[in-house]
Amino acid sequence: MGEQEKENIEQESPDKDLQGQAEIKRLNLCLEQKTKEAEVTFDKFLRACADLENYKKRAEKEKGELINFSNERFIKEVIPVVDNLERAIDHIEDESDLAAVKDGIKLVLDNLLAVLKKFGVEAASAMGEKFDPTRHEAISQEEILNSDTGTIIKEFHKGYYLNGRLLRPAMVVIAKAPEKSQEKEEAEKGGSEKQYQGVKVSE
Repeated sequence: MGEQEKENIEQESPDKDLQGQAEIKRLNLCLEQKTKEAEVTFDKFLRACADLENYKKRAEKEKGELINFSNERFIKEVIPVVDNLERAIDHIEDESDLAAVKDGIKLVLDNLLAVLKKFGVEAASAMGEKFDPTRHEAISQEEILNSDTGTIIKEFHKGYYLNGRLLRPAMVVIAKAPEKSQEKEEAEKGGSEKQYQGVKVSE
């Protein structure tokens, strides 16, 4: 190999090294960029999987609620029939010739309540309970001496629940404390003054 060829090889080697380093740098930058894109894509994939799982759970829950409460409209229509049967039983006079009619109506009522129970409907009497606006509907108040204020003393119709959820509130009358008349307050006040004046104060 001549001296001229050696000089040409020595001159080409640095150029090739520089080109190689530049290519490696370019490839590294490209790899870094693709790695970041892959991480972003994988993160999106994980989020999509989580959203899909949440959707499945939500759909399953909505399906269960649809099954449990699909008969709600039908039941709302049937409940007034129960009310009417209960009122009919209450108003039938206790006479021997009407005993059979009363027994027949009660049998129909019992059967109807049994059907409603199969569909998850249950009646709940509010008599004697404390008034709760989330479960009861008050139509009036009455002054009662021997009842605590807010206690339910009358019930026009019962409350109903469908699979534990309130379907219709009970319509009730609640007790309130009697209001003292002005004459009674004056009489009590006068009696207290007389009693005070009659007390002997020792010095």
